Amino acid sequence: MPRRIPHTVLHRLRTPGRFPGFLKSASVCVLVAGLLSPLAPAAAAQTPAAEATAANDHCGGQCSDILPPGQNGNATLAQILLNQAFGSQPEHAEDQLAPYANLAKGYPSLTNTTINNFFNDASFGVPADQVASTVKPAGRSDVTIVRDKKTGVPHITGTTRYGTEFGAGYAAAQDRLWLMDVFRHVGRGQLTGFAGGAPSNQGLEQEFWRNAPYTEADLQAQIDNAVASAGDRGQQALGDVNAYVAGINAYIDASDSARTFPGEYVLTGHKDSITNAGTIDHFKTTDLVALASVIGSLFGSGGGGEVNNAISLLAAQQKYGVEQGTQVWESFRERNDPEAVLTVKDGSFPYATKPADAQGEALPDAGSVTREPLVYDRTGSAATAKATGASTTAAKTAVTSARRGMSNALVVSGDHTASGNPIAVFGPQTGYFAPQLLMLQEIQGPGLSARGASFAGLSMYVELGRGQDYAWSATTSGQDIIDTYAVELCQDDYHYLYRGTCTAMEKVEQKNAWKPTTADGTAAGSYTMRAWRTEYGPVEYRATVGGKKVAYTTLRSSFLHEADSIIGFQMLNDPDYVKGPADFQSAVQHINYTFNWFYADSEHTAYYNSGDNPVRATGVDAEFPVWARPAYEWRNWNPTTNTSDYTPASAHPHSTDQDYYVSWNNKQAKDYTTASWGDGSVHRGNLLDDRVKKLVAAGGVTRAALTKAMADAALADLRAEDVLPDLLKVVNSSAVTDSTAAAAVSKLQAWLTAGAKRTETSAGSKKYADTDAIRILDAWWPLLVKAEFAPGLGSDLYTAFTANLPVDEAPSAAHGPTGAHAGSSFQYGWWSYVDKDIRAVLGESVRGPLAQKYCGGGSLGACRDVLISTLKEAAGKTAAQVYPGDDLCSAGDQWCADSIVQRTLGGIKHGNISWQNRPTFQQVVEFTSHR
Repeated sequence: MPRRIPHTVLHRLRTPGRFPGFLKSASVCVLVAGLLSPLAPAAAAQTPAAEATAANDHCGGQCSDILPPGQNGNATLAQILLNQAFGSQPEHAEDQLAPYANLAKGYPSLTNTTINNFFNDASFGVPADQVASTVKPAGRSDVTIVRDKKTGVPHITGTTRYGTEFGAGYAAAQDRLWLMDVFRHVGRGQLTGFAGGAPSNQGLEQEFWRNAPYTEADLQAQIDNAVASAGDRGQQALGDVNAYVAGINAYIDASDSARTFPGEYVLTGHKDSITNAGTIDHFKTTDLVALASVIGSLFGSGGGGEVNNAISLLAAQQKYGVEQGTQVWESFRERNDPEAVLTVKDGSFPYATKPADAQGEALPDAGSVTREPLVYDRTGSAATAKATGASTTAAKTAVTSARRGMSNALVVSGDHTASGNPIAVFGPQTGYFAPQLLMLQEIQGPGLSARGASFAGLSMYVELGRGQDYAWSATTSGQDIIDTYAVELCQDDYHYLYRGTCTAMEKVEQKNAWKPTTADGTAAGSYTMRAWRTEYGPVEYRATVGGKKVAYTTLRSSFLHEADSIIGFQMLNDPDYVKGPADFQSAVQHINYTFNWFYADSEHTAYYNSGDNPVRATGVDAEFPVWARPAYEWRNWNPTTNTSDYTPASAHPHSTDQDYYVSWNNKQAKDYTTASWGDGSVHRGNLLDDRVKKLVAAGGVTRAALTKAMADAALADLRAEDVLPDLLKVVNSSAVTDSTAAAAVSKLQAWLTAGAKRTETSAGSKKYADTDAIRILDAWWPLLVKAEFAPGLGSDLYTAFTANLPVDEAPSAAHGPTGAHAGSSFQYGWWSYVDKDIRAVLGESVRGPLAQKYCGGGSLGACRDVLISTLKEAAGKTAAQVYPGDDLCSAGDQWCADSIVQRTLGGIKHGNISWQNRPTFQQVVEFTSHR
């Protein structure tokens, strides 16, 4: 084997851009002509590649990873203009996109030897003949950044801890400076003033600031508290962060001097392309906390939705009466459904269960709930319909319990593999962006040894990846760490009773203004975001309870504590700390984000569910708002620090060496209630569980076999695979005589027989096989759900339940944190309800049934009539009606409607790829030895 060396690539700055109607081609050509002088790299000493061995790598060449579109997330102005005009790509901006996309058609013939046709070699170091560049950042002698020829991933090797972290910050800025700058402004609610006032920017800053309306003092206090509470590790973390920030700022200075900074700074008016006037602000440690608040809110904060739960419960009780209405509500809620797929197969881990006698509930009076306004004093373009629409969407996304956390994991014990070593295929499903939110790196230094992915701007440690002889990953878990309190108002609408005293709410404001730029031509505008904070959290709604005016607030256990998790990530990167599954579980216990964590080494596998789960007062039902009174507060809650008693580690779902683990944001374990709805008999987790169970039963599992199982599930239509067979049983319970319905049934059955995949006829054809059947099901599902349930539930209750859980999440639907073309699909929908109801109508056994039968009022014949009539309606819909088109796709283009787009966050654009439902960053690992 060739010797391996750390590596670095000449920084290539690219930027994904949301620049509609960006520039006229003529002006592009003029600008390019004046900007095509050689691109000098930012000042960093170039040195011969120093040799290093990979003796600490126990993966034996069997660790792989992938993160599209590419490592390079920065682009100079010239590179952006060339991309916009001619589609050219900066080096390493999209060289991981094609391998990632090609797995969709290449997986059936996958073997262990061809895995790296679709993934990167994730071994430590770089072969000597594959070194593209070696840099000593800022001329430092204690750190080297080596980048490889194939992907340009930075391999950072330091002889001192400070130098290593300095190099990590420098490399992060080389690859993601613009993105990091964007998200530090998002976290502070200041995006529009920085990047432009496009409605999408307005919505983005509103969504995240609503959940974390922090002041600068709040951000600094998080750092101080995290350091003070973690002893020596806290001091080390602070030192690491300071060094990391220094590395970022060194790159800012170097790129400014060399004029190779990201071109978005010019296009948004922060820098002048001719004179170089203007500044790129240095980073501060508090910027990293602002970044962490965005990531934590998006992927690691389960809970919320209590007000919506109360509204649907009241609607059920209004229709059926209190007792029966509550039974109906509970059957749809599926808190602990016995048919739900589980990650931990054995044991019980009670959390947020239904109390026998609920105490302190503060349900709103019917029709009294209003959402608390966030935006005030709109001027100019902030007052347009598009702007107010973006605000409405952002508000709904911010307060829902159906958080699009995503991600999946497949882990098999060595007892069932061909080699006898455990195998894992896992990764986070974080959406698709250009540049990507995550970035790859290898970091080797005192107390640090890992390779993998980290969120840009938080890469002082690898957050998801591999160490010397172990690998780890996470999926979003979604257990409830957010509660809603009803605070009684006094004096006026901005005072509330806090432990018997009339107390003023704290007003926190962020004033933003913008003007048109080359990047964003949105007309000038401004507004003020205003949050009202109480000891029980920010105000989200107003209502009356028993005629008494209240404000509903949301209290999150990780509020003011996003910085705390740094200690857990530090531990995961420390080879002297993690030496086995118990150490791994101990490390992730220090992470307060709501994640499922998975582990594999050459001998063991393990799982742990993280998060600060508050211990609630006896009798409090976490599903609903409760009164803001001491009797219903979290046990030993301290409002000053927002700390309380948390459930012990032993109460969190956890396991070691189970036969196999799967997770696709499904239920963790028996009796462990998650905040979001939909953990029932049909869940996308079943797509993994069914496939891995078969592999384990057969034995001899290989890396290729487990990867194929993931890739096969990634193309499956959950509705078709797990619900359509029973729908067709009902339809075919009598001969189908209507020609339209019969033709539709024939097409659907043929698709089922072929495997019910949404897959191209051939690689690159941009046309699905079974296109008619897919169109029919996409059109049929929302029609059949409404026709099946709305008559029995009534319009009000049906509408309320759809607010708790969306009916559908097909690939072509606009959903999730990235909107349409986001890849992740089938996380939330009514598939379990349809499955249970249809099986009940068929007379089949149903564990945990709905409270009554709905399809056709429970009559098989009437249910069949409902299904056939809606099927005929669906079959009659044209492709243009089912797929109406958008800025990317013409009406009727089914493949394009499903396709994945790297959502631009800067100046570089990429082509769309065929749909897959799989992690954005993904590892395939099988360690061959252990220290």
